Amino acid sequence: MIRSASNAPCFVGTWSFALPALEAGWSCLGEDELAILDMVERACAHADANPAVDSVGFGGLPDSSGVMSLDGAIMLAPDRVGGVCDLRHHLHPVSVSRRVMDSTEHSLLCGENADRFADRHGFERRSILSSEARTAWESWVDDRHGRDRGATQDLRPVDPGTSSDGRLFRPSSLDGAAPAGHDTIGVLARDRGQRMAAGCSTSGLPFKVPGRVGDSPIVGHGLYVVPGVGQATATGTGEMISGVCASFLATEFLRRGASVVDSATETVRRVDETYELEPHHQVAVIVMDCDGAISAAALRPGFRVAIVEDGRREVLDPDVVLHPEDGMLPESAIEGLAKPTNTPNPEES
Repeated sequence: MIRSASNAPCFVGTWSFALPALEAGWSCLGEDELAILDMVERACAHADANPAVDSVGFGGLPDSSGVMSLDGAIMLAPDRVGGVCDLRHHLHPVSVSRRVMDSTEHSLLCGENADRFADRHGFERRSILSSEARTAWESWVDDRHGRDRGATQDLRPVDPGTSSDGRLFRPSSLDGAAPAGHDTIGVLARDRGQRMAAGCSTSGLPFKVPGRVGDSPIVGHGLYVVPGVGQATATGTGEMISGVCASFLATEFLRRGASVVDSATETVRRVDETYELEPHHQVAVIVMDCDGAISAAALRPGFRVAIVEDGRREVLDPDVVLHPEDGMLPESAIEGLAKPTNTPNPEES
């Protein structure tokens, strides 16, 4: 088990690139509800601003038309949640989502109106497409003659661990590299008062069909929190996550008395029973109960979990991998996707 029950605060996230983001959020740890929301928001914003992370924020990749958009959500409870999708002019979707949660009666804003909402609430409007991401898109158009299906039929992410610079989607000629695919940062926080909060941020499926929205900003899909019960976040192929309402399902297993290990495992098994797996598919879920126990499960190898707590900073494999024999990358990974590593940090420009 990634973590046994403990009254001590903890912070956990998807993929090894979440570790520095969690460390940044950990500095906000305090004694009230605002502090735990600050933890989640700062962690997600840190990942957004890290140009080496090629599945979130400024380092992410655009849709098949070359347009960059971001999705995100933040959640305290079923009646305390906010999200945005297809955000095109603001870098931090979780920060905007928090304002949606705090300032409106709604739970999700989309597209141009989400950007206008962010403008009205003082968020900086800026370009969110890096020059390197645009170059990668142009290369993809040349290689694939502009086909509009995105990368969904190509590749899945594989996490090379803490030695990585944060890139999940790289040319397979590099050590520990993974090809183009899909993913997100999902974080789960628990403070000393046993309050819980979750957040998700993503740039979505690289080279997706314009307008596509995955699981990350949708309550019950990319994240779910039930006070006094537990919380979950999911990552991977968004359509598969949404099809089973994965984060809600994992939390519902907890509510009915399952352990965190069983809840994570049964959620991933539900995905496996619902879909015929193709080479690019991956789904993973992290589950935390109200006592602070944490577990994670994945369909296939390649997923990692980051955790931060007092005296501990670690990246771990999930407790359960449903298909450990599927460790080989798909054949299409041989081509891979090159993206330069000298992108400037947008927070410093």
